[in-house]
Amino acid sequence: MPPALPFAIAALALAPATQATTAQAPPDVEAGFAAALRGCETWILKPGSWTNGVEPFVAAVGLGDGMEWAEGVAEGALPPPQLRQANRYWRINSTRGAGYILVVSERLPICHITGGGRDADLQPAVQSVLAAPAFASRWEKVSEAARGDMVSSLYRHRDEPALSITISHAKAPGQRRDRVQVIATGIWKPDE
Repeated sequence: MPPALPFAIAALALAPATQATTAQAPPDVEAGFAAALRGCETWILKPGSWTNGVEPFVAAVGLGDGMEWAEGVAEGALPPPQLRQANRYWRINSTRGAGYILVVSERLPICHITGGGRDADLQPAVQSVLAAPAFASRWEKVSEAARGDMVSSLYRHRDEPALSITISHAKAPGQRRDRVQVIATGIWKPDE
């Protein structure tokens, strides 16, 4: 787990929460998280997808207009300070008031995802993506730890073991709707 993982982030650049009526997340919320993870992998493992223009990267993420470049994002959506170098910001608006922010770097082999919003409980969507065969075929769980109302899991990429990602999310449906619901930080360290 990265030492600066922000468990206590109070706000994301998305709207405040409202009461959930169901534990089921809209399918577009699930697709948004899967796409954000795909964006992480693509940015780090296939730099050719963005070094001469981002069109191949956007195509690989597969959301079309559902993902847009942003000039900046709120402090709570930024990666830890040591990873804030030559960052680019992408918004994935899964519903009108919920979605994800993908932060990548043109200098460091990192990616950072935050997700939240008032219109959706992201926990079921995150759990569904992490339990899917497509995710398991690419990522192997290394460890898991709980802290407060969050659970964090460290995964290592099956094809590129130098790439790891820590994904933290609410332990149960209906939690954390007033703050960031999911945080993921991917780092490629070839010397490990």
